[in-house]
Amino acid sequence: MSSSRFLKPVKQFLRILPDRAYIQLYYFAKFRRFCNLRNPSTYNEKLQWLKLNHRVPEHSRLVDKQAVKQIIAAEIGQEYVIPTLAVYQSADEIDFEALPDAFVLKCTHDSEGVAIVKDKSSADQVAIRERLRAALRQNFYYIGREPHYRDILPRIIAEPYIVDKTHGQLLDYKFFCFDGEVKAMFIASDRVSGNVKFDYFNADFTPLDLRQPYPNSDPLPAKPERYEEMLEISQKLSQGHPHVRVDLYEVEGRVYFGELTFFHFSGFAPFHPPKWDEIWGEWLTLPAGTTSSKARR
Repeated sequence: MSSSRFLKPVKQFLRILPDRAYIQLYYFAKFRRFCNLRNPSTYNEKLQWLKLNHRVPEHSRLVDKQAVKQIIAAEIGQEYVIPTLAVYQSADEIDFEALPDAFVLKCTHDSEGVAIVKDKSSADQVAIRERLRAALRQNFYYIGREPHYRDILPRIIAEPYIVDKTHGQLLDYKFFCFDGEVKAMFIASDRVSGNVKFDYFNADFTPLDLRQPYPNSDPLPAKPERYEEMLEISQKLSQGHPHVRVDLYEVEGRVYFGELTFFHFSGFAPFHPPKWDEIWGEWLTLPAGTTSSKARR
């Protein structure tokens, strides 16, 4: 039997598993132990508990890459929102001729369906359409059982290609917020080249001896120019949530909103060293029971 024929029934079996059973299997595969869902203490355990016990329908709009833009504009201002050039219901609708020479195509319902086009004249349009077509067919909920992904309408949006000329790339600044307070952040770099680096810091930008799951940079990246503004934005957008990661960019002295992430690596990425899983777990206070009243939107 070919690998594809073997994997198909496995994927079908995993898809029909109840959330709790699926989470336990996935967690065991990553950590070599089952997740303590009765009395979770680590950060990753508490993220799994939140998936099962704190399901907030409004979160679907907050992780929808197009729908969230209107919310962010109302919260902090339109100037922080990357413009949408076009919205497509299918990959076949993409009008490459109408798009600028450089642009980004991304799916609204997942975190993997992305195509970065720096030069339209040399872009493989067939490959791009096929990649996004495959992404549209996938319900991202079934990968990590993050409940808010289940009901998002899959679409494709086009955005301008932006890059910070100071760094020659687009650095991603990700702020971990707990009950509206930034406790830590990391900078993602070299993503386009494939040599991804993650560098973690405290809220005061003190480096942390933490790796998850990519290596650190050498030397470490400098503190962004608009760092205090980023902290203020992250704290404002995270109010009313027990935990959320606020992703931002800094481009030519301006701050832009990236996305909101409620389950960092879906709660399946080990910390190195492991002590940080416990420390971050102490930062995360679980809400009492299943309620949407905790969400302010």
